[in-house]
Amino acid sequence: MTNARITTDVLIIGAGPSGSIAAANLHRLGHQVLVLERETFPRFSIGESLLPHCMSFIEEAGLLPAVKACDFQFKNGAAFRREDVYTWFDFEDKFSPGPGTTFQVERATFDKALADGAAEQGVEIRYRHTITAVDTSGELALVSYVDGDGNSGEVACKFVLDASGFGRVLPRLLDLEAPSDFPVRQAVFTHIRDNILPAEFDRNKILITVHPQEKDIWFWLIPFSDGRCSMGVVGTQEKLARHKSDNLIAQLQAFVAEAPELAHLLRNAEYCFPSREIVGYAAKVKQLAGDKFALLGNAGEFLDPVFSSGVTIAMRSASTASKVLDRQLRGETVDWQSEYAQPLRRGIDTFRVFVEAWYDGRFQDIIFYPDPSANVRRMISSILAGYAWDTDNPYVAEPVRRMNALADFCRQPGTVA
Repeated sequence: MTNARITTDVLIIGAGPSGSIAAANLHRLGHQVLVLERETFPRFSIGESLLPHCMSFIEEAGLLPAVKACDFQFKNGAAFRREDVYTWFDFEDKFSPGPGTTFQVERATFDKALADGAAEQGVEIRYRHTITAVDTSGELALVSYVDGDGNSGEVACKFVLDASGFGRVLPRLLDLEAPSDFPVRQAVFTHIRDNILPAEFDRNKILITVHPQEKDIWFWLIPFSDGRCSMGVVGTQEKLARHKSDNLIAQLQAFVAEAPELAHLLRNAEYCFPSREIVGYAAKVKQLAGDKFALLGNAGEFLDPVFSSGVTIAMRSASTASKVLDRQLRGETVDWQSEYAQPLRRGIDTFRVFVEAWYDGRFQDIIFYPDPSANVRRMISSILAGYAWDTDNPYVAEPVRRMNALADFCRQPGTVA
Protein backbone atom coordinates (compact mmCIF):
# COMPACT_ATOMS: atom_id res chain seq x y z
CA MET A 1 0.00 0.00 0.00
CA THR A 2 1.22 3.52 -0.80
CA ASN A 3 0.47 6.49 1.44
CA ALA A 4 -0.12 10.02 0.21
CA ARG A 5 2.74 12.50 0.12
CA ILE A 6 3.49 14.34 3.39
CA THR A 7 4.74 17.92 3.22
CA THR A 8 6.75 19.56 5.99
CA ASP A 9 9.42 22.21 6.46
CA VAL A 10 12.05 19.88 7.91
CA LEU A 11 12.35 16.11 7.91
CA ILE A 12 14.63 14.66 10.57
CA ILE A 13 15.81 11.09 10.15
CA GLY A 14 16.22 9.52 13.59
CA ALA A 15 14.85 10.37 17.04
CA GLY A 16 18.09 9.90 19.02
CA PRO A 17 19.73 12.75 20.96
CA SER A 18 20.70 14.87 17.93
CA GLY A 19 17.35 14.32 16.21
CA SER A 20 15.29 15.13 19.30
CA ILE A 21 17.30 18.24 20.13
CA ALA A 22 17.21 19.54 16.55
CA ALA A 23 13.47 18.84 16.34
CA ALA A 24 12.71 20.59 19.63
CA ASN A 25 14.84 23.60 18.68
CA LEU A 26 13.26 24.03 15.25
CA HIS A 27 9.74 23.51 16.57
CA ARG A 28 10.34 26.14 19.25
CA LEU A 29 11.49 28.49 16.47
CA GLY A 30 8.16 28.04 14.69
CA HIS A 31 9.00 25.54 11.95
CA GLN A 32 7.04 22.44 10.98
CA VAL A 33 9.10 19.36 11.78
CA LEU A 34 8.54 15.67 11.17
CA VAL A 35 10.81 12.98 12.66
CA LEU A 36 10.94 9.49 11.15
CA GLU A 37 12.60 6.85 13.34
CA ARG A 38 13.37 3.29 12.23
CA GLU A 39 13.11 1.69 15.68
CA THR A 40 10.58 1.80 18.48
CA PHE A 41 11.63 3.44 21.75
CA PRO A 42 12.98 2.48 24.23
CA ARG A 43 15.76 0.70 22.38
CA PHE A 44 19.35 -0.13 23.29
CA SER A 45 22.14 2.24 22.29
CA ILE A 46 25.75 2.53 23.37
CA GLY A 47 27.32 5.78 24.63
CA GLU A 48 26.08 6.14 28.19
CA SER A 49 28.54 8.65 29.67
CA LEU A 50 27.56 12.22 28.83
CA LEU A 51 29.94 15.19 28.96
CA PRO A 52 29.01 18.41 30.80
CA HIS A 53 28.90 20.43 27.56
CA CYS A 54 25.82 18.35 26.63
CA MET A 55 23.81 20.02 29.37
CA SER A 56 23.83 23.37 27.56
CA PHE A 57 22.19 21.83 24.49
CA ILE A 58 19.65 19.83 26.49
CA GLU A 59 18.62 22.99 28.33
CA GLU A 60 18.53 25.06 25.12
CA ALA A 61 16.02 22.58 23.65
CA GLY A 62 13.80 22.76 26.75
CA LEU A 63 14.47 19.09 27.56
CA LEU A 64 16.35 19.41 30.85
CA PRO A 65 13.29 18.75 33.05
CA ALA A 66 12.63 15.51 31.17
CA VAL A 67 16.22 14.37 31.75
CA LYS A 68 16.29 15.35 35.42
CA ALA A 69 13.05 13.43 36.02
CA CYS A 70 14.83 10.16 35.13
CA ASP A 71 17.05 10.12 38.25
CA PHE A 72 20.22 9.29 36.31
CA GLN A 73 23.61 8.79 37.95
CA PHE A 74 25.33 12.12 38.69
CA LYS A 75 28.69 12.60 36.95
CA ASN A 76 31.36 15.17 37.84
CA GLY A 77 34.49 13.86 36.16
CA ALA A 78 36.58 11.07 34.69
CA ALA A 79 39.03 8.71 36.39
CA PHE A 80 41.93 6.86 34.75
CA ARG A 81 43.91 3.84 35.93
CA ARG A 82 47.10 2.34 34.52
CA GLU A 83 48.29 -0.57 36.63
CA ASP A 84 48.55 0.81 40.18
CA VAL A 85 48.45 4.49 39.15
CA TYR A 86 45.06 6.18 39.56
CA THR A 87 44.19 9.77 38.66
CA TRP A 88 41.06 11.77 37.92
CA PHE A 89 39.76 15.02 36.46
CA ASP A 90 37.12 17.13 38.19
CA PHE A 91 35.03 18.69 35.42
CA GLU A 92 34.02 21.58 37.65
CA ASP A 93 37.70 22.53 37.88
CA LYS A 94 38.13 23.47 34.23
CA PHE A 95 39.31 26.30 32.00
CA SER A 96 36.17 26.86 29.92
CA PRO A 97 32.88 28.38 31.15
CA GLY A 98 29.75 26.23 31.16
CA PRO A 99 28.27 23.34 33.13
CA GLY A 100 30.76 21.16 35.00
CA THR A 101 28.52 18.22 35.84
CA THR A 102 26.25 15.90 33.91
CA PHE A 103 24.86 12.34 34.09
CA GLN A 104 25.74 8.73 33.30
CA VAL A 105 22.65 7.44 31.50
CA GLU A 106 21.15 4.23 30.29
CA ARG A 107 20.61 5.28 26.70
CA ALA A 108 17.32 3.43 26.20
CA THR A 109 15.75 5.55 28.95
CA PHE A 110 17.66 8.74 28.09
CA ASP A 111 16.86 8.72 24.38
CA LYS A 112 13.19 8.02 25.06
CA ALA A 113 13.06 10.88 27.59
CA LEU A 114 14.45 13.31 24.99
CA ALA A 115 12.11 12.07 22.24
CA ASP A 116 9.07 12.11 24.52
CA GLY A 117 10.03 15.59 25.72
CA ALA A 118 10.21 16.84 22.12
CA ALA A 119 6.85 15.20 21.35
CA GLU A 120 5.29 16.89 24.38
CA GLN A 121 6.44 20.21 22.94
CA GLY A 122 4.48 19.39 19.76
CA VAL A 123 7.04 17.63 17.54
CA GLU A 124 5.56 14.83 15.43
CA ILE A 125 7.60 11.62 15.69
CA ARG A 126 6.70 8.51 13.70
CA TYR A 127 8.38 5.27 14.72
CA ARG A 128 9.03 2.12 12.65
CA HIS A 129 9.72 4.14 9.50
CA THR A 130 12.67 3.12 7.32
CA ILE A 131 14.08 5.54 4.74
CA THR A 132 14.51 3.88 1.34
CA ALA A 133 15.45 6.73 -1.04
CA VAL A 134 16.34 10.42 -1.01
CA ASP A 135 16.27 12.89 -3.90
CA THR A 136 17.60 16.41 -3.28
CA SER A 137 17.75 17.51 -6.94
CA GLY A 138 14.39 19.32 -7.11
CA GLU A 139 12.91 22.40 -5.49
CA LEU A 140 11.94 20.25 -2.52
CA ALA A 141 13.78 17.25 -1.15
CA LEU A 142 11.82 14.02 -1.63
CA VAL A 143 12.30 11.23 0.91
CA SER A 144 10.75 7.79 0.43
CA TYR A 145 10.03 5.48 3.34
CA VAL A 146 8.39 2.20 4.34
CA ASP A 147 6.57 1.97 7.66
CA GLY A 148 6.37 -0.99 10.02
CA ASP A 149 3.24 -2.30 8.34
CA GLY A 150 4.87 -2.34 4.91
CA ASN A 151 3.18 0.83 3.66
CA SER A 152 5.34 3.07 1.49
CA GLY A 153 5.16 6.84 1.39
CA GLU A 154 6.99 10.02 0.52
CA VAL A 155 7.89 13.20 2.38
CA ALA A 156 8.43 16.47 0.52
CA CYS A 157 10.41 18.98 2.58
CA LYS A 158 12.60 22.03 2.35
CA PHE A 159 15.45 20.41 4.25
CA VAL A 160 16.57 17.03 5.60
CA LEU A 161 18.60 16.56 8.78
CA ASP A 162 20.16 13.12 9.08
CA ALA A 163 20.29 12.13 12.76
CA SER A 164 20.37 8.40 12.06
CA GLY A 165 23.61 7.77 13.98
CA PHE A 166 25.43 4.60 12.98
CA GLY A 167 22.59 3.94 10.50
CA ARG A 168 24.17 6.72 8.38
CA VAL A 169 21.19 6.98 6.05
CA LEU A 170 22.17 9.94 3.86
CA PRO A 171 25.85 8.97 3.56
CA ARG A 172 24.70 5.61 2.16
CA LEU A 173 21.92 6.89 -0.09
CA LEU A 174 23.73 10.00 -1.37
CA ASP A 175 27.19 8.41 -1.75
CA LEU A 176 28.77 10.64 0.88
CA GLU A 177 30.83 8.03 2.72
CA ALA A 178 34.59 8.38 2.80
CA PRO A 179 37.20 5.98 4.24
CA SER A 180 38.18 6.69 7.84
CA ASP A 181 41.87 7.18 8.54
CA PHE A 182 41.49 5.50 11.95
CA PRO A 183 42.57 1.87 12.43
CA VAL A 184 39.74 -0.66 12.52
CA ARG A 185 38.94 -1.17 16.19
CA GLN A 186 36.45 -3.37 17.96
CA ALA A 187 34.43 -2.83 21.12
CA VAL A 188 32.95 -5.70 23.13
CA PHE A 189 30.59 -4.53 25.86
CA THR A 190 27.71 -5.35 28.17
CA HIS A 191 25.84 -4.18 31.26
CA ILE A 192 26.68 -5.81 34.58
CA ARG A 193 25.41 -5.88 38.13
CA ASP A 194 28.74 -4.65 39.49
CA ASN A 195 28.43 -5.27 43.27
CA ILE A 196 31.40 -2.97 43.89
CA LEU A 197 31.95 -1.87 47.48
CA PRO A 198 31.21 1.89 47.88
CA ALA A 199 34.69 2.65 49.24
CA GLU A 200 36.35 1.12 46.16
CA PHE A 201 34.67 3.11 43.37
CA ASP A 202 33.69 6.74 42.79
CA ARG A 203 30.35 6.29 41.05
CA ASN A 204 30.31 9.97 40.10
CA LYS A 205 33.01 9.35 37.50
CA ILE A 206 33.56 7.14 34.48
CA LEU A 207 36.58 4.90 34.97
CA ILE A 208 38.96 4.28 32.06
CA THR A 209 41.48 1.47 32.66
CA VAL A 210 44.51 0.90 30.42
CA HIS A 211 45.60 -2.66 29.74
CA PRO A 212 48.82 -3.23 31.74
CA GLN A 213 50.84 -4.57 28.80
CA GLU A 214 49.17 -3.03 25.75
CA LYS A 215 48.44 0.69 25.97
CA ASP A 216 46.12 0.64 22.93
CA ILE A 217 43.66 -1.70 24.71
CA TRP A 218 41.46 -0.07 27.30
CA PHE A 219 38.31 -0.69 29.34
CA TRP A 220 35.40 1.55 30.28
CA LEU A 221 33.30 1.29 33.41
CA ILE A 222 30.27 3.59 33.54
CA PRO A 223 28.16 3.37 36.71
CA PHE A 224 24.38 3.72 36.65
CA SER A 225 22.24 4.83 39.57
CA ASP A 226 20.72 1.37 40.17
CA GLY A 227 23.89 -0.59 40.95
CA ARG A 228 24.65 -1.60 37.38
CA CYS A 229 27.48 -0.52 35.09
CA SER A 230 28.12 -0.36 31.40
CA MET A 231 31.49 -1.96 30.80
CA GLY A 232 33.50 -2.84 27.73
CA VAL A 233 36.90 -3.39 26.19
CA VAL A 234 38.28 -1.66 23.08
CA GLY A 235 41.21 -2.67 20.90
CA THR A 236 42.14 -3.55 17.34
CA GLN A 237 40.39 -6.56 15.88
CA GLU A 238 43.68 -8.42 15.72
CA LYS A 239 44.42 -7.94 19.42
CA LEU A 240 40.92 -8.71 20.64
CA ALA A 241 40.96 -11.87 18.52
CA ARG A 242 43.34 -13.60 20.93
CA HIS A 243 40.37 -14.26 23.23
CA LYS A 244 37.87 -14.57 20.40
CA SER A 245 34.84 -16.62 21.37
CA ASP A 246 31.28 -17.20 20.24
CA ASN A 247 30.47 -16.19 23.81
CA LEU A 248 31.19 -12.44 23.96
CA ILE A 249 30.87 -12.44 27.76
CA ALA A 250 33.69 -14.99 27.95
CA GLN A 251 35.82 -12.85 25.62
CA LEU A 252 35.17 -9.76 27.74
CA GLN A 253 35.92 -11.58 31.01
CA ALA A 254 39.18 -12.95 29.59
CA PHE A 255 40.44 -9.43 28.94
CA VAL A 256 39.27 -8.17 32.34
CA ALA A 257 41.32 -10.96 33.91
CA GLU A 258 44.44 -9.48 32.26
CA ALA A 259 43.97 -6.17 34.14
CA PRO A 260 44.46 -7.11 37.82
CA GLU A 261 43.15 -3.87 39.36
CA LEU A 262 39.99 -3.94 37.23
CA ALA A 263 39.52 -7.66 37.84
CA HIS A 264 39.69 -7.05 41.59
CA LEU A 265 37.16 -4.22 41.34
CA LEU A 266 34.78 -6.51 39.43
CA ARG A 267 35.46 -9.65 41.48
CA ASN A 268 31.78 -9.89 42.56
CA ALA A 269 30.24 -8.68 39.29
CA GLU A 270 27.28 -10.51 37.80
CA TYR A 271 27.37 -10.79 34.01
CA CYS A 272 23.64 -11.29 33.61
CA PHE A 273 22.89 -9.11 30.58
CA PRO A 274 23.48 -9.71 26.84
CA SER A 275 26.86 -8.70 25.42
CA ARG A 276 27.36 -6.91 22.11
CA GLU A 277 30.16 -5.86 19.80
CA ILE A 278 30.85 -3.11 17.27
CA VAL A 279 33.62 -3.43 14.69
CA GLY A 280 35.01 -0.66 12.48
CA TYR A 281 32.87 2.08 14.00
CA ALA A 282 35.04 5.06 12.96
CA ALA A 283 33.31 6.97 10.16
CA LYS A 284 34.00 9.89 7.84
CA VAL A 285 32.12 11.68 5.03
CA LYS A 286 32.93 13.73 1.95
CA GLN A 287 30.75 16.62 3.14
CA LEU A 288 28.64 17.39 6.19
CA ALA A 289 26.02 19.51 4.42
CA GLY A 290 24.50 20.50 1.09
CA ASP A 291 21.83 23.01 0.09
CA LYS A 292 18.98 20.72 1.25
CA PHE A 293 20.61 18.45 3.84
CA ALA A 294 22.97 18.31 6.78
CA LEU A 295 24.44 15.38 8.70
CA LEU A 296 24.25 15.42 12.49
CA GLY A 297 26.45 13.55 14.95
CA ASN A 298 27.47 10.00 14.11
CA ALA A 299 25.66 10.17 10.77
CA GLY A 300 28.52 12.44 9.73
CA GLU A 301 31.66 11.51 11.62
CA PHE A 302 32.50 9.27 14.57
CA LEU A 303 35.97 8.98 16.04
CA ASP A 304 36.20 6.66 19.02
CA PRO A 305 34.39 6.04 22.33
CA VAL A 306 37.39 6.69 24.59
CA PHE A 307 36.45 10.24 25.67
CA SER A 308 32.66 9.89 25.30
CA SER A 309 32.66 12.61 22.65
CA GLY A 310 30.01 11.07 20.37
CA VAL A 311 26.85 12.37 22.05
CA THR A 312 28.47 15.78 22.64
CA ILE A 313 29.35 16.13 18.94
CA ALA A 314 25.82 14.99 18.07
CA MET A 315 24.18 17.58 20.33
CA ARG A 316 26.55 20.35 19.25
CA SER A 317 25.80 19.58 15.61
CA ALA A 318 22.04 19.65 16.29
CA SER A 319 22.26 23.02 18.03
CA THR A 320 24.45 24.60 15.36
CA ALA A 321 22.45 23.20 12.43
CA SER A 322 19.17 24.36 13.98
CA LYS A 323 20.38 27.96 14.13
CA VAL A 324 21.70 27.95 10.55
CA LEU A 325 18.58 26.22 9.22
CA ASP A 326 16.26 28.62 11.04
CA ARG A 327 17.85 31.52 9.21
CA GLN A 328 17.66 29.71 5.86
CA LEU A 329 13.99 28.88 6.33
CA ARG A 330 13.34 32.55 7.08
CA GLY A 331 14.80 33.51 3.71
CA GLU A 332 18.35 34.42 4.64
CA THR A 333 21.30 33.29 2.56
CA VAL A 334 23.50 30.96 4.58
CA ASP A 335 26.76 29.16 3.91
CA TRP A 336 26.56 25.67 5.36
CA GLN A 337 30.28 25.09 4.95
CA SER A 338 31.50 28.16 6.80
CA GLU A 339 28.63 28.37 9.29
CA TYR A 340 28.13 24.68 10.08
CA ALA A 341 30.67 22.23 8.69
CA GLN A 342 33.87 24.15 9.43
CA PRO A 343 32.94 25.20 13.00
CA LEU A 344 31.76 21.68 13.81
CA ARG A 345 34.93 20.12 12.43
CA ARG A 346 37.07 22.34 14.66
CA GLY A 347 35.84 20.49 17.74
CA ILE A 348 35.92 17.13 15.99
CA ASP A 349 39.53 17.76 14.98
CA THR A 350 40.42 18.69 18.58
CA PHE A 351 38.94 15.42 19.82
CA ARG A 352 40.77 13.63 16.99
CA VAL A 353 44.15 14.87 18.23
CA PHE A 354 43.37 13.66 21.76
CA VAL A 355 42.13 10.27 20.53
CA GLU A 356 45.19 9.70 18.36
CA ALA A 357 47.46 10.74 21.23
CA TRP A 358 45.64 8.36 23.58
CA TYR A 359 46.34 5.35 21.39
CA ASP A 360 49.97 6.17 20.63
CA GLY A 361 50.62 6.86 24.32
CA ARG A 362 51.34 10.61 24.30
CA PHE A 363 48.14 11.57 26.06
CA GLN A 364 48.38 8.67 28.48
CA ASP A 365 51.81 9.95 29.55
CA ILE A 366 50.22 13.37 30.14
CA ILE A 367 47.28 12.00 32.11
CA PHE A 368 49.45 9.86 34.36
CA TYR A 369 52.20 12.44 34.85
CA PRO A 370 52.82 12.59 38.61
CA ASP A 371 53.21 16.36 39.13
CA PRO A 372 51.08 18.28 36.61
CA SER A 373 50.54 22.02 36.34
CA ALA A 374 47.13 22.96 37.79
CA ASN A 375 46.46 25.44 34.97
CA VAL A 376 47.32 22.95 32.20
CA ARG A 377 45.22 20.34 33.97
CA ARG A 378 42.22 22.70 33.89
CA MET A 379 42.70 23.18 30.14
CA ILE A 380 42.79 19.40 29.60
CA SER A 381 39.78 18.97 31.90
CA SER A 382 37.78 21.37 29.72
CA ILE A 383 38.33 19.24 26.63
CA LEU A 384 37.50 16.05 28.50
CA ALA A 385 34.32 17.81 29.66
CA GLY A 386 33.38 18.39 26.01
CA TYR A 387 34.47 22.00 25.46
CA ALA A 388 36.50 21.18 22.35
CA TRP A 389 35.27 24.30 20.52
CA ASP A 390 36.56 26.86 23.05
CA THR A 391 39.36 28.49 21.07
CA ASP A 392 40.40 30.52 24.13
CA ASN A 393 41.82 27.22 25.34
CA PRO A 394 45.34 26.82 23.89
CA TYR A 395 44.76 23.06 23.55
CA VAL A 396 41.84 23.82 21.21
CA ALA A 397 43.51 26.69 19.36
CA GLU A 398 46.67 24.65 18.67
CA PRO A 399 45.89 21.05 19.64
CA VAL A 400 48.67 19.31 17.70
CA ARG A 401 51.51 21.61 18.75
CA ARG A 402 50.37 21.80 22.37
CA MET A 403 49.82 18.05 22.64
CA ASN A 404 53.25 17.23 21.23
CA ALA A 405 55.04 19.80 23.37
CA LEU A 406 53.32 18.68 26.57
CA ALA A 407 53.90 14.99 25.86
CA ASP A 408 57.59 15.63 25.21
CA PHE A 409 57.82 17.61 28.43
CA CYS A 410 56.10 14.92 30.51
CA ARG A 411 58.42 12.25 29.12
CA GLN A 412 61.51 14.05 30.38
CA PRO A 413 62.61 12.77 33.81
CA GLY A 414 62.44 15.21 36.68
CA THR A 415 60.22 17.83 35.01
CA VAL A 416 57.09 19.54 36.31
CA ALA A 417 54.36 19.99 33.64
